[in-house]
Amino acid sequence: MLRECSDLLHTEELHLAPYALRARLSRGRVHPEPQHPFRTDFQRDRDRILHSRAFRRLEYKTQVFLSGSGDHLRNRLTHTIEVAAISRTIARALAANEDLTEAIALAHDIGHPPFGHAGERALGKVMEGFGGFDHNLQALRTVDLLEIKYPDYDGINLTYEVRSGLLKHREGISSLPDGSPLEPRPGIEAQIADLADDLTYYGHDVDDGLESGLLREEMLEPLAIWQFASQKARAAGLPAPCERFSAYTVRCLIDAMVGDAIRYSAQRIAELAPKSPEEAARLNCNLISFSPDFEKMTLELKDFLYQNLYFCAELQKLNAFSLSRIRFLFDTFLKKPELMGDIARSRLDKDGVPRAAADYIAGMTDNFAMSEYLRLHE
Repeated sequence: MLRECSDLLHTEELHLAPYALRARLSRGRVHPEPQHPFRTDFQRDRDRILHSRAFRRLEYKTQVFLSGSGDHLRNRLTHTIEVAAISRTIARALAANEDLTEAIALAHDIGHPPFGHAGERALGKVMEGFGGFDHNLQALRTVDLLEIKYPDYDGINLTYEVRSGLLKHREGISSLPDGSPLEPRPGIEAQIADLADDLTYYGHDVDDGLESGLLREEMLEPLAIWQFASQKARAAGLPAPCERFSAYTVRCLIDAMVGDAIRYSAQRIAELAPKSPEEAARLNCNLISFSPDFEKMTLELKDFLYQNLYFCAELQKLNAFSLSRIRFLFDTFLKKPELMGDIARSRLDKDGVPRAAADYIAGMTDNFAMSEYLRLHE
């Protein structure tokens, strides 16, 4: 049986909740395009992101540990794939638009520079006085301007809904660069992708921390959420500490966070009963969230990770390393913009040297940033 786009749109009408964004109601693209015969616009957006250079480069960008630190440790790409999977689970359970949610999740980190959060802080520091740097805004610049795929315009021409979904924090931002007005808060699909991102790095950074040896099970035992998750491991007869115990506990931890987010979000949706995507985006609170009890536990875990992992002595070396490399590259490109790549040089007149240099550096993988540093440092 052949299923054309019209069949997919009809399926959305039958199965999506009133607050979910249907593809046929999309505000469209900056550059209008005809409907694809077999894919909705949000499916096309997902595929454009998957086929972009920026997405492929995520494989060689740091998540927490420097790219290449260990075969089992996550990078930006594996993190993104995990966020997309969890996003689809939540969206399906809440009858939201899975394709839109997945597209936002897949694109959410493509604005991150090399060297992880340390690299973002470093690029933000060198861009002080030049408009600053934010990875969410950089993701939007990447899909709007820096990917080159079409003969008549820059960018990959994503729909308004995916582009607006990349802007999680909207303080002081009332519209997209093309002038399209933004709702006060992201739509429900973007909220799902945002929460999925949070719970994914809570759980998987614990996993990577244990794998690296920087975290130990006894360090996690005082945490309420670890105690909650480890109950199932103990009930399964697994002795602690051991690799099987910690791996199963991390699995239970992630499953518990996803389950709590689904159940509590469904409760909030039932209470507030938004009748359209626009109404959901204009509420004075997010619909997608953890329950108060779980929120308290996840914040405790987040604080623990900041104190014991992200800013531990071992990873602090990455902060200094990132700042020195990125500052050198930035200063070099300010003085000699001709050393940048073709796309960055083509935007010098439009954006100025500092922003073009930031774009160029943000697009680098860890490996390429290091090779450029070594080449130019001679």
